[in-house]
Amino acid sequence: MTTATLRPPEAAGIGRGLALALLAHGLLLLALSWGLHWRSDSSAAFEAELWAAVPQVAAPREEAPPEPAPRPEPPRSDPKLAAQEAAAEQQREAEIAIAKAKQLKEAREKEREREREREREKAAKEAKEAREAKEKEAKAAKEKAAKEARQAKEADARREALRQENLRRIQGMAGGTPGSTGAAAQNAAPSAGYAGRIKGKIRPLIIYADDGAANPTAEVQVALAPDGRILGSKVLKASGDGDWDRAVLRAIEKAETLPRDVDGRVPPVLILSFRPRE
Repeated sequence: MTTATLRPPEAAGIGRGLALALLAHGLLLLALSWGLHWRSDSSAAFEAELWAAVPQVAAPREEAPPEPAPRPEPPRSDPKLAAQEAAAEQQREAEIAIAKAKQLKEAREKEREREREREREKAAKEAKEAREAKEKEAKAAKEKAAKEARQAKEADARREALRQENLRRIQGMAGGTPGSTGAAAQNAAPSAGYAGRIKGKIRPLIIYADDGAANPTAEVQVALAPDGRILGSKVLKASGDGDWDRAVLRAIEKAETLPRDVDGRVPPVLILSFRPRE
């Protein structure tokens, strides 16, 4: 009786798997071989041999140092060229000095011109201020003169009105009329020495510098109150010397009051004449 060997059946495709395994191992070997070759150093190697003794070598022979090369002689300067260069340098310095002096002169001239301009402006300003001040003073003097003339005119009008009133009153008391020449009017006239007494009080108050040889006569009118107070005065006939006329009027104002006549009366109006030498 025949005995059959029992074994498993061959797997299908085993040859394909073996081929793949061989291929994988071959690729791995190639990769390893390339990696080792990439990191390898192909430079030349050196070898050293060790000896028991080192051979003695003779010292090199001393040699003298080389002599230094001679220095080249400096080029000799040409005297004419040096003189020309010196002259040119002096010329440049002279031109620079002249330019600086010219600039300084121009600057000083400009400064003097500015100073003169400031002085002209200052003089013009002072002249203008002086002119304005003079005009202002003249205007003030004119206004003052006009005011004084107006006041004098008003004072004259008041004195004239008072004189007329006193004349009317005195003539009424005497029983006459203005311009009458009767006995009452004659009795109302001042006494013969009354004018001398009046002038004797006024003359010491006259302040006048009598430097000339002339002896002018100033005729003034004086208005009086019944008690002898001076109400006003004015020049009826000028003497021709304004200083003398003003001195007489100032003296009458200083007197303030005049004495009564021998009968105790005071005339309302007196006409007096004054001379420097009398």
